[in-house]
This record gives sequence, C-alpha cells and structure tokens, in this order.
Amino acid sequence: MAISGWFVAVLALGAVPVVLLGGWPGFWVWLGLLAAGGALDALLAGSPAGLRVERTVPARARLGEPVETTLTILNTGRRTVRAVVRDAWQPSAGARPTRVAVAVPSGERRAVRTMLTPTRRGELRAAGVTVRSGGPLHLVSRQRTLRAPAALRVLPPFTSRRHLPSRIARLRELDGRTSLLIRGQGTEFDSLREYVRGDDVRSIDWRATARRRDPAGGGAKLVVRTWRPERDRRIVLVIDSGRTAAARIADEVRLDTAFEASLLLAALATRAGDRVDLAVYDRRVRGRVQGATGAQLLARMVDVLAPIEPELIEPDWRAVPGLVRSITPHRALVVLLTTIDAPGAAKPLLAMLPELTRRHTVVVASVTDPDVLAATAVRGASDEVYRAAAAERALLDATRVAAAIRRLGGDVVTGAPQELPPALADHYLALKAAGKL
Repeated sequence: MAISGWFVAVLALGAVPVVLLGGWPGFWVWLGLLAAGGALDALLAGSPAGLRVERTVPARARLGEPVETTLTILNTGRRTVRAVVRDAWQPSAGARPTRVAVAVPSGERRAVRTMLTPTRRGELRAAGVTVRSGGPLHLVSRQRTLRAPAALRVLPPFTSRRHLPSRIARLRELDGRTSLLIRGQGTEFDSLREYVRGDDVRSIDWRATARRRDPAGGGAKLVVRTWRPERDRRIVLVIDSGRTAAARIADEVRLDTAFEASLLLAALATRAGDRVDLAVYDRRVRGRVQGATGAQLLARMVDVLAPIEPELIEPDWRAVPGLVRSITPHRALVVLLTTIDAPGAAKPLLAMLPELTRRHTVVVASVTDPDVLAATAVRGASDEVYRAAAAERALLDATRVAAAIRRLGGDVVTGAPQELPPALADHYLALKAAGKL
C-alpha cells in the first residue's frame, strides 16, 4: 500500500482543528477520520493482484535507434483497475514514458506502449512491472510488482557503414570491373588488352602479341595482361578486450571503436570474396565468429560482439599465435585491434610479433586520442605547457612502438575513433592493390 500526495495534504490540514479546538482531541479525531477514509479508499480500489501482464519485446535493436515494446495487461478481477503502470527497464534503455495511467475493466485487456532508445550496447533486461491502483478518494493506493521478465540485445551501431559504398567502388576498380586500369603485376590473372602508354612493360604477353596482327599493316599490337586481387584470402581479426580497451576516447570506448573497424573491414572483405574470422580475446576467447560468409557474417558478428565488455586485465599475447593457428593453418592477413600507446605495456605484443609475422601479414590497428594531439598546440599558461609536454611524450611513445612493430615486419594503422575504421579499410585495399594478400 502507498499513500498519495493528497493524503499528506489532508493530514496537514489536521493542524486546523488542533488550533480551533485548542488541544489534541481534535487532531486525533481528524486522524481517525483520515485513516477510515484511507481504508475505504483501499477497499474500493481494484486489486492489482488480479492483473496478468505479457510483454512483446523485439529480440534485437541497434544502439541509438528507437524500438517499440508493448505491455499487455489483462484484468482477471471483478473490479475495474485504475492504476499507474511503471515499466521497470534499466536507465540505459532510455524508456519513454516511464509511467502510464491506465484503466482496465474486468475481463478486458489494455496495451501500454513504451519506446526504448538504448544508450549502451549489450543486454538490457527488465524484471517486472509495478502497478499502483488507486481508489476514488485518491488517498491511498494498492501497489504490487508483477513479474514480466524481458531481454533486449542492443547491437553495435555500425555507423562506419557510411564509408562502405566508396570503398566498394574502389574495390571494383581493383577487380577491373570499371574503366580504371591497374598497372603492374597483380596476384591473379584477369584478361588481355592492348598496351597503352604508361603500362608496365613486364605485363606484356609476347605470345598473345605474336598472334595478334595490326589490320592496317603496322605490325603486331602489343598485348598486356591485366590482373586482379586474389579471392578467397583469409583474414583473421583479433580484438583486444583487455584493460586498455576500457578507456574512453572522444566519448567512445576503445572496444567499441575496434568493433566498428572490424565490422567495416569484414563487410568490405566479404564483398571482395575473402574469408573473415573474428576472435575477441584477452586471456580467454570472449567471442568468436568462424566459417560465416556474406550477410550471415555481419549478422553473427554484431550478435557476438553486442554483449562483450572490456575486462580489467592484461591480455596474454603469447597465446595469440596459437589462437590464429586454431582459426586457420594457412597464410592470412591478421589484424590486431589493440593499443600501442605505452612502450612498457606493448612489450608482450612486440615479443609475440616475430612468430606471427613469419607466417602471416600482420596489421596492428590502434585508436589515437585527438585531445592529446590538440594539447600539443596549446602552450600559453604554465599548466598548458606541462600538458603539452606530456602530450608530446605520449605521441613520442606511440611513435616508438609503431616503429618497433614495423621493424618486426608488421604494419601499423592509427586514427581517431571516427577515422580508424576507414583508415583500416583503405590499408586493406592498398594491400590488395600491391598483391600482398
């Protein structure tokens, strides 16, 4: 049972008879009348125990996109229930409205619709629905919490998909499906065409040239081979979910940026005909996608990535080569999405890299903080000078780690949260064009 604001206001009016009658007897009379009115109000109120609640909730939603949920209330009691219904979603679900007034006659149903706009990725859960049924005097209410469990999986937003059309167009150019010609050797023979100025002379096919004569009598026309990147290459994405992945850069968790970059690269690579496998790892595998292709690949990736949160532990880099071998025994492009800010923390990564680069093409992708770069340009007051010096040192440390990775045979791709996904996709296309995949 719950008292209303009206009950408190009427109780406060008890000060009037105390003053007029000059003693406490009037107050006790007033309090007795108020208690009797509250009891009568509770007796006349419909019982929330006779309500039955069912939810209709979509299984999945994308972060930041509104979804509608429906709460169906059935009154099995004998009286009409006039109540305020509170649907108890967690705050990050962004439920609106949070409270709804509803009247449910006996034997009838009413639907309460709630819009959810999730603000966090992961699993959202609702345990119950609180119903507060009021009487005609509006003094007290009968309250009950009805069990109505529900779960909504909030998927990564994949905002970087806006970069996909332009990268697919460049991929088509590499594949020779547009008028743009690729000079030099590629990785897989595509077709023959006539030589034009600027083509690599090493691509001339002399046998085909000898078989083709100029009708005008000008001798043989030179014929060159055109190439396109090989298909069915293996790409292994390893996302670091350890301690440094929990840091927020430009109001976005590092791990979420890694998810965005991996989704864009996977979407592009599967369009190129390559096979993509994913592992989220720190000291154990937190999530894994293997053997999926096409549209199924992205669907499985977002579903696996959605509930994963960073773990406040150091990753075990020594086990990464074995993890990659368990995914594929063949040569592959291995993309490590991690942090390379501090030389001390990067030592295990650097110690592992030679074993990985001996068999695979390795790319290390890392998020950079734009606030650190901006701090180097502000040197007015003394505290700003110290801040700029610290920022310069942080950038120097990241540069040293990147140089060490390149010396060990790996490539490095860095960028701010909004820049890293397209930068990683561009690097993949550059490797394709260079025939390194």
